[in-house]
Amino acid sequence: MPAVVFTVTFEWLWRRRLSAILGFDRALAYHRPMSIVRLQNVHIDFGGQTVLDELDWQIQRGEKVGLVGPNGSGKTTLFKLILGQLQPQIGTVTRSRGLQIAYLPQEPTLDSSATLFAEVSSTFDNVRRLEERVAEVAQLISEHHGTPAERELMEEYDELTHRLEAAGGYQYEVTLKEVLGGLGFTPNDYDLPVSALSGGQKCRAALAKLLLQEADLLLLDEPTNHLDIEATRFLEKFLAGYHGAAVIVSHDRYLLDRVVEKIADLDQRKVTVYPCSYSDFAEAKRIRLETQQREYEKQREWIQHQREYAERVKADKSRSAQARGRLKALERLEKSGRIIERPTSSRRKMALDFTPAKRAGDMVLRAVGLRKAYGDTVLFDDFNLEIFRGQKIGIVGPNGVGKTTLLKMAMRRVPPDAGEVRLFENLDVGYYDQEHADLNDDALIIDEIEPHRPGSVETEVRSFLARFLFTGDDVYKRVGNLSGGEQSRVVLAKLMWNKPQVLILDEPTNHLDIPAREALEEALIAYDGAILLVSHDRYFLDRVVNELLVLPERARYELIPGNWSTYEARLAAEEAARKAAEEEARREQRKAHRPGRKPRTLREAGADLDSPYARWSLEELEEAIMDREAKLAELDRQFADPAVYKDADRSRTLQAEAQALRAELAQLNAAWETLAEHAE
Repeated sequence: MPAVVFTVTFEWLWRRRLSAILGFDRALAYHRPMSIVRLQNVHIDFGGQTVLDELDWQIQRGEKVGLVGPNGSGKTTLFKLILGQLQPQIGTVTRSRGLQIAYLPQEPTLDSSATLFAEVSSTFDNVRRLEERVAEVAQLISEHHGTPAERELMEEYDELTHRLEAAGGYQYEVTLKEVLGGLGFTPNDYDLPVSALSGGQKCRAALAKLLLQEADLLLLDEPTNHLDIEATRFLEKFLAGYHGAAVIVSHDRYLLDRVVEKIADLDQRKVTVYPCSYSDFAEAKRIRLETQQREYEKQREWIQHQREYAERVKADKSRSAQARGRLKALERLEKSGRIIERPTSSRRKMALDFTPAKRAGDMVLRAVGLRKAYGDTVLFDDFNLEIFRGQKIGIVGPNGVGKTTLLKMAMRRVPPDAGEVRLFENLDVGYYDQEHADLNDDALIIDEIEPHRPGSVETEVRSFLARFLFTGDDVYKRVGNLSGGEQSRVVLAKLMWNKPQVLILDEPTNHLDIPAREALEEALIAYDGAILLVSHDRYFLDRVVNELLVLPERARYELIPGNWSTYEARLAAEEAARKAAEEEARREQRKAHRPGRKPRTLREAGADLDSPYARWSLEELEEAIMDREAKLAELDRQFADPAVYKDADRSRTLQAEAQALRAELAQLNAAWETLAEHAE
C-alpha cells in the first residue's frame, strides 16, 4: 500500500477566534508574556512519603516546556495540581481566570460506542451548532423579508457567520481529516467503532481530539507513545505552530530538542527551569552537578583543615584563643546555612556492558529471498540482507510494514513463506521483545535471572541486579507486579547476563526513562557485536546505529549508510525537490493557458477595476506569482528549522509573513485567471 502524504496548514487553528471572540485588546494581550499557572511553596506527600516540597514554578502564556524527571518523581502529580484534580497540603496553585486546559493522560478514555470519526469530530460540536443556527437564521430572513424583524435577523446572521469563520468555518472537517491522517489513520479507519481500536490507536485518537481543541494550555503525558516516526514528526510541526502553551512529559529527546524552549527539571522534589532545549539542559545539568561537587569537596576540605588545626593547637595557651575563634567561625557558618550539602540527583543510571563472552565470526546473518504475507497483505517479497560483525542496523518505517515480523523471522520465531534466514556459527543471540513475552510473570526477579547461567550464586546475582537498580528486597519482587520500565530493566539484565554475540532488539527504549536510555546507548555504542534493532526513538538511532534499513511501505526496503539525521536530510532534500517540481509544473500550466491576444490588462478588459492589479499584464502577474511562491517556499524552509520552532516571536513573525503572502498570492491568481478568461 503506498504511503499517504498529508500537508497541514496550522495557522487557522491557532489564530481563529482571537479577534472575533476575545476582542482586539485581549487578542493583543494573548501574545504578551504572562503567567497562566503559578505554583508557590507546594508540598505534597502520600502516606508519609514526600513527593513535592517547597516547589515553585510558573508557566508563561504561549511557552513550550519539557517536563523531565525520573520515573516516579512526581510529574503526573504536578499535572493533577495544575488541573485542579489535586490540592497541595501546603502552598498554592493559581490559574489565570478562564484558563482552558487540555490534558492527554497516558491512558486516555474515549466513548467506546462512537466511531473514530464521530469521537474525534465531537471537538467541533460547537461549530456544528453554529452552522445549524446560521442555516436557521437564513431561512428566517427569507420568511421575514421586508418586515421590521429582517434587520435584527440580518445583524444576527452577520455575527454568526463572523463567529463561524473565526472558528474554522466550513473547513473544519478538512483539518480534522488532515490531523487524523498525520497521526496515521486512513479513511478506511473512520467508521471503525472506538471499541474495535487497538490500545495504540485509541491513544492516537485521543491525541488527535486534544490537538483540535481550543485550549490555552496543553498538558501532554508521553504523547509519542504508540506513534511511529512520521506521526511524531507531524506532532512536532503541529506543536511548533501552536500558539498556546504546552507542557510536555516525554522521553523523546528529539522532540524536546525541536519543540520546547525551556526544560523544567523535576528532581529532589523541586523544579529547576533551564531556558534551553533538552540537549543543552543535559550538558548544563552535568556541569552544574560537577561544579557543586567541587565546591562541596573544597568546603569540606577547608572545614576539616580548620578542625584539625584547632584540635592540634588547643593545648597551646598562646594559640588556644585562635583555635576557639576558628571553631566559633565554623559554628557561625553552620548556623547561617552556608554549609554546602553533598550534591545529589535522583537520576540513577544502570551500569550496562554487553561485551560478548566470545568473539563472533565476520558473517553473522544472511537472509535470502524472504517472502512473508498474511492473507492478501504482503509484507516482504524477495527480501535480501547480510549482516556482519560490527554492523549496527536500525529498522525504521510506518506502523504495519512488518518491522517486528522481520525481527521474529531473524530469530526463527516466525517462519518465512519463502526464502531462508541463516544465523552463522551457532551464535548466541540476545532478543529483546517489546511485549516482554519472554518474561515469566510468576517468577521473582532474582529467579528470572539466575537460571540463565548455571552455577551462579545468590550474592553474585544480587550484585549483578544492583547494576539495574534492583537493590535490597527489590530482587524478590514478582515480575508480573513490575511497571513497564522495571520489566524492561529485567529483560536488559537477562540479555547482559547471557553475554550474546548478536543483539536483536525490538523497541528497547519503550518504558525506559531518559537516564536509562542514555545508559543503554552508551553500552550499545561500546558493543562490538552485530545489532539489528527497531526503534522510533530518533535520538537513540542517531547515537547507536551506523546503517538504516528503511521500510517505506510494505514489500519495499532500502539499506542506507548513516543514522536518522542522514536519512532525514535526504527526506528534506526530496521534499524540497518535489515542491520545486510542483511549482515548475504550475508555471508551465500557466504558460500553456496564456492567451495570445489582447486585452493585456484587467482595465482593458473592463473587469474588476478595483483590483490593485488592474493595470498589470499576464506576464507581470506571472512573474509576481512566481516571486511570491518562491518567497513562500523559503518561509516553509525556515519553518522546518528547529531554531525557528523555539523562537516564539520569530515564529509569529514568519507566520504573519506567510499569511500575508498567501493572501497576496490568492489575489494575484484570481487576477490572472480573470484576465486569462477575458482574453480568450
